[in-house]
Amino acid sequence: MIMKKYVLLTVVAVVMQISVQAQEVAQWRGENRDGKYDETNLLKEWPEEGPKLLWHYDELGPGHASAAVTKDVIYTAGTNDEGNGFVIALTHSGEKIWQKEFGKEWMEDWDGTRSTPLIHNGKIYIMSSYGKLVCMNTTDGSTIWKIDLFETFEGRNIKWGVTENLLIDDEKLFVTLGGIENNVIALNKGNGKLIWSSKGKEEVSAYCSPAIITLKDKKILVTQTASSILGLDASNGELLWTHPHPNKWFVQANTPIFHEGQLYCFSGYGKGGVMLQLSEDGNSITELWTDTKLDSKMGGAILLDGRIYGSGDKNRKWVCLDWETGEELYESTMLKVGNIIYTDGLLYCYGTGGDVGIVDPKTNDFSLISSFEVPYGEKYHWAHLVIYDKKLYVRHGTSLMVYDISAE
Repeated sequence: MIMKKYVLLTVVAVVMQISVQAQEVAQWRGENRDGKYDETNLLKEWPEEGPKLLWHYDELGPGHASAAVTKDVIYTAGTNDEGNGFVIALTHSGEKIWQKEFGKEWMEDWDGTRSTPLIHNGKIYIMSSYGKLVCMNTTDGSTIWKIDLFETFEGRNIKWGVTENLLIDDEKLFVTLGGIENNVIALNKGNGKLIWSSKGKEEVSAYCSPAIITLKDKKILVTQTASSILGLDASNGELLWTHPHPNKWFVQANTPIFHEGQLYCFSGYGKGGVMLQLSEDGNSITELWTDTKLDSKMGGAILLDGRIYGSGDKNRKWVCLDWETGEELYESTMLKVGNIIYTDGLLYCYGTGGDVGIVDPKTNDFSLISSFEVPYGEKYHWAHLVIYDKKLYVRHGTSLMVYDISAE
């Protein structure tokens, strides 16, 4: 009874703290959506059995959402027995604070919730694989506003359920819903009202989580639809330029990478990547090079010191490319292909075979320093790794595991 009272008091205290974190943002692949996390003093190698497992939560149901971690609360998404998606809030010791449904989820092939909750200034934003967009309160999960995107804006669903890790910039919440008239839209983040709509290329969406890039005083929304890369003026939705980038199954699930005027976009099924040079005003592009080796399906990539690190799909290897030329510098089969993030001098790789490893990019060979096998969860190892406050968050389908990777 004493322990139950202690847990209850802990959860109540955390709920009270949530209101303090009004300006906090937690989103897909970190602060800048580039897979880089600002951490220091982490372990440079792990014990043979892996870093210390602090706790695991095993009631998420099927899903591929990563953790969205804030100072006081951990948020992620799962799917219940009825096939409804939910957002769940956990304490930093793994106790459930609340759990709220947001809509029906995809329960056919590759079942489960797809998108990672976006936490932004006291609100949670998430979209179901059937186009239900919901804004919740971080305190208790209560609905602030919601929209059926397919019904309201005539969006179209796709082969494996519409999927997007949502993005906010200033007052705008961007969504690629793949309609003919309303292909890409910007909504008011506070009330869900339409700010602008673009016809784009009139293609269906392609599982892409977009990026905002800034050139001088212009912000450009970059996303990918079925067979195209799109650059839109983020202020008004004007289509500035497009570039063809088709692949076999119209899956463009990686967030583009932008650096010093150059934009790298890449996808799987043997397609690979393309490097585009943006004009000074951002109104046009020039193709610089293409590559088919780094054909990551949905694992992301890391840009570090003039090199791109990631893994393939049809090319079942981990690959390092030169940013300027696209030349392959080296490759490896150290793990099954998967997703990749970076912090404190090391690459963290999570293979689809269920192994997590660390790699020193300075060794120029993708050789593992240490690795461990993920012990809990079911089905697919697709959720991207997250690092926050010297802890590693690993999602395997039904389970979330949290590891202490501090060197202290």
